Amino acid sequence: MASYVKFEVPKELSDKIINAVSVAKDTGKIRKGANETTKSIESGKAKVVVIASDVNPEEIVMHLPILCEEKGIPFVYVPTKLDLGRAVGLNVGCAAVAIEELGGAKGEIEDVVVKLGQKMPEGAKAETKKEEKKPTNLVKEKKKKK
Repeated sequence: MASYVKFEVPKELSDKIINAVSVAKDTGKIRKGANETTKSIESGKAKVVVIASDVNPEEIVMHLPILCEEKGIPFVYVPTKLDLGRAVGLNVGCAAVAIEELGGAKGEIEDVVVKLGQKMPEGAKAETKKEEKKPTNLVKEKKKKK
């Protein structure tokens, strides 16, 4: 196990999170790669971070768990960067992914995070797309009053 991996994720949960990442890619919003993930965490946009356990050199991702803990963002490990890369639609490995909008994967991700003893950030619980207010036609309203 790599030095940055703080806990082991059971196979059924890592499979579930890989599927959830794939769903989030299609219905939510994700950021791919260690650099984009770092930016997403630092800006507070990341709801969940997924980190591959086989990244070499480790320095590429070893700061991510620490950042996540500081910001209160749950994080999960998956066994290989190749699996993570495929889940986000790449033909190559991907060291880390930040999920900024859970989309249709909300239930699965929350389930995995809770089973691993972490808490979802407050912004992730009330995540719904805001409906745009329809502009009122003030000209028609003024004419009706006259």
